[in-house]
Amino acid sequence: MDTLPILYSFRRCPYAMRARLAIAASQQACQLREVVLRNKPQEMLEASPKATVPVLVAGDQVIDESLDIMLWALQRNDPLGLLGAESAGSDQTSNPVLTSMLDLIEQCDNVFKRHLDRYKYPQRYDLVTGENDRDAAAQWLLTELEPRLQGGYLFGSTLMLADLAIAPFVRQYAHTDKDWFAAQPWPALHAWLAEFLNLSLFNQIMEKYPAWHQGMPRVLFP
Repeated sequence: MDTLPILYSFRRCPYAMRARLAIAASQQACQLREVVLRNKPQEMLEASPKATVPVLVAGDQVIDESLDIMLWALQRNDPLGLLGAESAGSDQTSNPVLTSMLDLIEQCDNVFKRHLDRYKYPQRYDLVTGENDRDAAAQWLLTELEPRLQGGYLFGSTLMLADLAIAPFVRQYAHTDKDWFAAQPWPALHAWLAEFLNLSLFNQIMEKYPAWHQGMPRVLFP
């Protein structure tokens, strides 16, 4: 087990969720180290001065961007075909499906996430209320996700990388005001999120682990 990659994670962080989802889907074994954000382990800080989760340490390689961790795992093994039907070799330049997914994920991470943060934590941004950002985020969901989900998932009729990368953030948005979210006329989005939350894969990666500290027994994940 000492040779396995190490994943520093935090259960409720959407970025860490997406990394765990891909690692679990790839069946890539690693050592999981659950982090307390107010008391981050020195080993993680030495590996990645960014000091944010997730961080993957695989030998001499350190990956501290969640999407890069997803690609790292799935490029090694992709039994569910999450990278797209044309993903042999996982070469983005020859896989237009993957390119399109990465474009949508980038929108989520830069457009939707900005409004999500201000909606959920308006006080951090000196805002009286987050309603304007809630509505701006809703517009992105309505124009970018709801039409795509008519086939069941973001890129057709099967679960793919984009679904796993984006759903944790939509979950966070929905949980900010559950009653308001439930009242919105987004049938495809509601169905998609409900299915994601019921996935055995999602429930597997949301298992609770004690906070890691030096000397404690190793935790094998998944």
